[in-house]
Amino acid sequence: MRDFVYNASPARVVFAPGSRARLTDEVAALGVERALVLCTPNQSALAEAAAALLGERCVGVFDGARMHVPVEVAHKACAYATSLGADGVVALGGGSTIGLAKAIALDMGLPIVAMPTTYAGSEMTPIYGLTEGGAKRTGHDARVLPRTVVYDPELTLALPVALSIASGLNAIAHAAEGLYAHDGNPVLDLMAEEGIRALADGLPRVAVAPHDLAARSDCLYGAWLCGTVLGQAGMALHHKLCHVLGGSLDLPHAQTHAVMLPHTLAYNAPAVPEAMRRIARALGRPEAGRGLHELAKELGAPTALRDLGVTVDALDRVADLALTNPYANPRPLHRQAIVGLLARAWAGAPPEP
Repeated sequence: MRDFVYNASPARVVFAPGSRARLTDEVAALGVERALVLCTPNQSALAEAAAALLGERCVGVFDGARMHVPVEVAHKACAYATSLGADGVVALGGGSTIGLAKAIALDMGLPIVAMPTTYAGSEMTPIYGLTEGGAKRTGHDARVLPRTVVYDPELTLALPVALSIASGLNAIAHAAEGLYAHDGNPVLDLMAEEGIRALADGLPRVAVAPHDLAARSDCLYGAWLCGTVLGQAGMALHHKLCHVLGGSLDLPHAQTHAVMLPHTLAYNAPAVPEAMRRIARALGRPEAGRGLHELAKELGAPTALRDLGVTVDALDRVADLALTNPYANPRPLHRQAIVGLLARAWAGAPPEP
């Protein structure tokens, strides 16, 4: 018997090649007159172009966004926004930039217009994260959900192939865990499977032809669906492990997800066979965990934590941290099994239940 609750998150989505040209109209529709544009240092040119589009509605550019949103960066950005009298933010970039926008929204209540340049999916969620003292804390707050998301596939054309692939696998992780979330529902299941399918189809085409706009559009469409799932369903062991690895070891976010996902799926597979069947079907593979491992290898994505700079002696601490305030998970968490999971991920071995 079906028993579920479905809450749609209030967000406006504008999806089209060239849709960045509509930025001023979207900002104006929110009543924002003094927008601060956010980006990472390597995307300052894109941010300046967005600022030029906004004209008098832009009061400045902050190009100091950093991975995992260190609290000191968030404080600096809030102080800068206050000094400019900003009444809204435009986040141009991936999870790092959108995460910084969320930190500002959490502190100052400013509305966000997001323009994603990766497949991170953070733009569709009320989830925020801040890192302090080597620990990453996350939370949910409706104030941090972007009010409008402008998806322009043309903005992803310059995304390097390696990062495109890692970012896409990161997006698949959101949908995969959504399929066995304790608070999932049939609508999210449909979005999750379609999101995985779109990315599994689009990523190999991007790997072969990075400037294929149709392939880029399919990947961004898949990322939107996967991000929507992330925003409405509780995540499980996979996301807890990735938050621990990222926050405590300062690992690259998307690449960490790419390495870990096949192993966390294999861990949970015995407890959620129907979810694994749907993931495998979306991937076009006979098995979810091994299918993702094979896809990652075929695409040239990282498959070993040691290749990200993790030392083997860090694994015990990661396991201990993952078992502290654990996320809801369909299979009970056993420390020895999680250490084994991490050991296989460290070595790049095929996943096992």
